[in-house]
Amino acid sequence: MELNLKGKTAIICGSTAGIGKAVAHAMSAEGVNLILIARNEDKLKRTINELPSIEGQKHTYLVADFNDPAGLHEVLSQSLKDKKVHILVNNTGGPKAGPAYKALTEEFQQAFNQHLICNQYLVKAVIGSMKEEGYGRIINIISTSVKQPLNNLGVSNTIRGAVANWSKTLANELGEFNITVNNVLPGATLTGRLESIIQNKSKNSGKSLESISEEMQNAIPARRFAEPKEVADAILFLASERAAYINGINMPVDGGRLSCL
Repeated sequence: MELNLKGKTAIICGSTAGIGKAVAHAMSAEGVNLILIARNEDKLKRTINELPSIEGQKHTYLVADFNDPAGLHEVLSQSLKDKKVHILVNNTGGPKAGPAYKALTEEFQQAFNQHLICNQYLVKAVIGSMKEEGYGRIINIISTSVKQPLNNLGVSNTIRGAVANWSKTLANELGEFNITVNNVLPGATLTGRLESIIQNKSKNSGKSLESISEEMQNAIPARRFAEPKEVADAILFLASERAAYINGINMPVDGGRLSCL
C-alpha cells in the first residue's frame, strides 16, 4: 500500500525510546523528514544517527522536558517559526502507578501539564502550517485506559481520559481543514513503562516478575505483549493519505485485551 508520506515533515515526541522511537524509524523509512523531541540530547543524537534517510531527507531534534511546559513553549516558538509540519505525534511517559484516592493533588497537576498542556502547546505550534499545507495528522499515543480504566493507575486513567476528550474536540474543530486528530491506545507493549508496571505489580503482590508477566500475557487473547513496531505501524497508517477519512477515533492496539467494544 502506498502511504504517500515522502517529503512530509513530522514531529515525534518521546522519540528516543519505546513506541516513539519505533515511530521515528517507521516514518523515516517512508521518506518523512523528522523533528524529534525529547529531554536527553545525547539520546536524541544517537537516535538521529540510527535513522535511515533513504530518500535523502533531513532529520533534526529539539531538546525539551515535558515537566516544564513553559520551556517547551519557548523551544517551539524559537524553532518552528518557518517550518512546515504535516504530522504531529504526541507521546510522553505515563504518570507513576498508584490508586487515585492516594494520589497527591500535585501529581494530578503535573500529569495534566505533561500530557494535556504540552500537547496543546504542540498543536498550537503546528496548526497554522497544517492549514496552509492543507494536510494535517495529529496522533496522540494514549492508553487503553481511555476505554477501560486500569487498576492501580489512578492518575494516568484520569489524565488520559482528559486528553482523549480534548482530542475528540479538536477533531470536530479541524476536520474541515483536512486535519485529522486520532488517538492510538497501546495495550501492554514491550517498553520501559511496561517493565515498571510489572515491577510494581511484583512488589505489591510478592509474586515474581516472571509470574506477573505470564499472568498479564494470559489476560491478552494474543497471549503475548506487543512489539513497539506493531503500535508504530498503526500510527504510520493514521498519518498517511490513506487514513484521510478516519477522524476522532480511539484505536486500540492491544491484542484484544479490552473487554469492551
